[in-house]
Amino acid sequence: MANLERTLQPFIKKISKSFRVLLLNGQRQVGKSTLLQNLAQGTNRGYVTLDNLKFRKLAQTDPELFLQEHPSPVIIDEIQYAPELFPYIKIYVDEHQDEKGAFWLTGSQKYKLMEGVQESLAGRVAIIDLLGLSYREKIKSPFSSEPFLPSETKQKGCKKLTVQEVYKRIWEGSLPEPIVNKDMDREIYYGSYVQSYIERDVRDFHNISKPIQFFDFISVVAAQTGQLLNYTSLANDIGIDVKTAQSWMGILERSGLVYLLHTYSPNITKRIIKTQKMYFLDTGLVAYLTKWLTPETLMNGAMAGAILETYVLGEILKSYFHNGKEPSLFLYRDTDQNEIDIVLEQNGTLYPIEIKKTANPGLNDYKNFNLLTKLKKKVGLGAVICLQQERMALSREVVSIPVWEI
Repeated sequence: MANLERTLQPFIKKISKSFRVLLLNGQRQVGKSTLLQNLAQGTNRGYVTLDNLKFRKLAQTDPELFLQEHPSPVIIDEIQYAPELFPYIKIYVDEHQDEKGAFWLTGSQKYKLMEGVQESLAGRVAIIDLLGLSYREKIKSPFSSEPFLPSETKQKGCKKLTVQEVYKRIWEGSLPEPIVNKDMDREIYYGSYVQSYIERDVRDFHNISKPIQFFDFISVVAAQTGQLLNYTSLANDIGIDVKTAQSWMGILERSGLVYLLHTYSPNITKRIIKTQKMYFLDTGLVAYLTKWLTPETLMNGAMAGAILETYVLGEILKSYFHNGKEPSLFLYRDTDQNEIDIVLEQNGTLYPIEIKKTANPGLNDYKNFNLLTKLKKKVGLGAVICLQQERMALSREVVSIPVWEI
């Protein structure tokens, strides 16, 4: 794969000077190993992948010998296949406390990995998330180093996009391989991707006995991206029980395919039990699974609004994760079922955000923003992210932001 410049690179260089171990999480094929190998060029850092069954077996059966054969500094790819390595990595880094950045690890089963990390490497490891390519990474914009805030303009370095160009970006998705390799057959790539995901990640880690039914589940979930999560409806569509639907959604979340947006509540303990919205993290995969074969049909189809919202949410997430920051994003939904697509919380301030498939936003698009005042918190500049070509003020408290500016 081509040497793509990723926004995370400076942060990884910086954090490796402070931590002995770095763990880079992300779904398969987002470019984790490529990113770390590019950073390691010109150094003595080794590389080994546990996708290789020979290395995996050694790591599982004799982790001490494995680390002797692959000494630090080293990149160990897909570490989730050998959690047996964690105690031995701990022993090594405790004995070599001055050696920063000794181990660079990658993994694609986030919460499974956390069990081993919390038991063995707490306080020794920096955990970072990598998503697919952002729009700014695709166009190689030098102005991609700040997390999104409605109050921060980012038009410099951006190419204005027409509606057709926006949906082309959405349709092509964010996984690097088919974007870099323009001659690649997109349908074959995504078909192989889903097959590998189910056969390797899902069956290896979660013992799914009905892979065809699980594929149907993924497809139904993709068709509901950007919608309120309804496990009963999902279960009925596939012919499974609600408990299984919840378990399978957990698998998609753990492996980085979906992001669940929780309802905002000042009481943190209540956030996880309220309504959620579900978003796929790669819109290209959504288009493949829901059989939108061209950007034009996607733009004019029934999913046009939902997939635009999915794309924008993903770009906002990337602006944070790719700068090594954890975003505080929520759905606003009150007892009267009034909604705000996204509430971004930062430094005690709430920023309301609506995402609309329109080039002419108006008052009706942000009428719910004033509902945040009842939360007794400071409310910052609101935003309607839309298909307008220029950023402009809609009121003293709200601005419209073009999709391409995020």
